[in-house]
Amino acid sequence: MKNKRVLGAVAALMLLVACSGAGGNVPLEDLSAQQIFELGERQIEAGNADDAASTFGEIERLYPYSEFAQRALIMQAFAYHRDGDYPNSRAAAQRFVDFYPAEQDAPYAAYLLALSYYDQISDIGRDQGLTLEALQSLRRVIETYPDSEYAAASVGKFDLAFDQLAAKEMEVGRYYLKRANYAAAANRFRTVVEDFQTTTHTPEALHRLVEAYLSLGLTDEAQTAGAILGYNYQSSDWYAASYALLTGRGLAAEAAGDNWLASIYRQVIRGEWL
Repeated sequence: MKNKRVLGAVAALMLLVACSGAGGNVPLEDLSAQQIFELGERQIEAGNADDAASTFGEIERLYPYSEFAQRALIMQAFAYHRDGDYPNSRAAAQRFVDFYPAEQDAPYAAYLLALSYYDQISDIGRDQGLTLEALQSLRRVIETYPDSEYAAASVGKFDLAFDQLAAKEMEVGRYYLKRANYAAAANRFRTVVEDFQTTTHTPEALHRLVEAYLSLGLTDEAQTAGAILGYNYQSSDWYAASYALLTGRGLAAEAAGDNWLASIYRQVIRGEWL
């Protein structure tokens, strides 16, 4: 009996080797769900993520009710992501979340779904719709699976994606500013101050508002932007630059008039806006 078990294990291994080789001709239909799953794992280890994704998909087709079908679906999402096939990775991850929302791997599936957007937003020149999708997906991970390790990872990526949106607004604002389209530039910088005030771009946005409003002759707004900048970022180079611009025109970095920035300044003094 022992020899028969050994021979059976050897035969199964030979099947796996044959299937994973370039000249393998053993149909997957002749393998068990476990054997197909192990083949997919070998393909990933060999750097053939695209083949692995197809292999894991065969388990779902051939053995939809086996214990390996669920595991194969999450591995298929992972393999597609490893291969850079983000739409298919997202589709597989979404199916897992839909079919197995309470299973142990559900947080990871939701995280993979978010990564399918997040890993495409490194280029600021790209369509920022991807960034919005990433933010929404990362938020779902954080709110739906708050105690998972993926929630913690999602928080950091959420902050970076949020910063990316602010960076895009800054890029467009600078474009308008350089072309003397000061009103359009001010609107972009205002968006950063109002909607992205927790990002790293806020000090520059306030300084650019000083520049834009001075160019438009709106001295009250320029002075108030300088006051907010000085209150929150007095040691920054951006405040030094704004201070020089204002004092060079005989103005001070202080709240003036009744405008949207004056309202923010009053909140700052009360400690309600940071």
